[in-house]
Amino acid sequence: MTQSIDFRRRGILRASGATVLSASAVALLAGCEKMAVAQTSNAAGDVGILNTALALEYEAISAYQLGAMSGLLQKPVLEIAVMFQTHHKEHRDALIATIRKLGGAPVAAKSDAEVGQALNAASLKSQADVLRLAQRLEKGAANAYIGVIPSFGDRALAQVSARLAADEVMHWTVLSQALKDPLPAKALSFGA
Repeated sequence: MTQSIDFRRRGILRASGATVLSASAVALLAGCEKMAVAQTSNAAGDVGILNTALALEYEAISAYQLGAMSGLLQKPVLEIAVMFQTHHKEHRDALIATIRKLGGAPVAAKSDAEVGQALNAASLKSQADVLRLAQRLEKGAANAYIGVIPSFGDRALAQVSARLAADEVMHWTVLSQALKDPLPAKALSFGA
């Protein structure tokens, strides 16, 4: 697993000077349809970005499935991995609903085998290997959601992005604890 996944995940929701999710798309993602109606939207661009985010949620779901099926996770860790996979399924469902509300078609998920090959799942030989993979994916997701926050003038929309990032940071923190990694020595470890 290389850092390219982290950079790709960070770039899905923002691109320097390019497209970001509109306020309308984030409002729909958060279930705030009234707020979404009041905003203007670049629906086609938003659908493309949301589909990229959806593909990455599918990747996370598959990664946790591969970890669960590997036989490498001990019972308490396996239970938490399944819970995190459930969170990603909820993110997936919210993204699909938002894409459809914007008039788009959600992308299809890749097979677990395709995701496993892309993530080099064959190299996973221990519980720690599985947790390190998940940890990197979660940090990338947190950074992607944090990257959106500055693009919003509306505090409510910034809060939605922060809440999504908080889920990912929570996952990263639990995984780091399971790996017995030290806490980051410096502040501002996410979003950079």
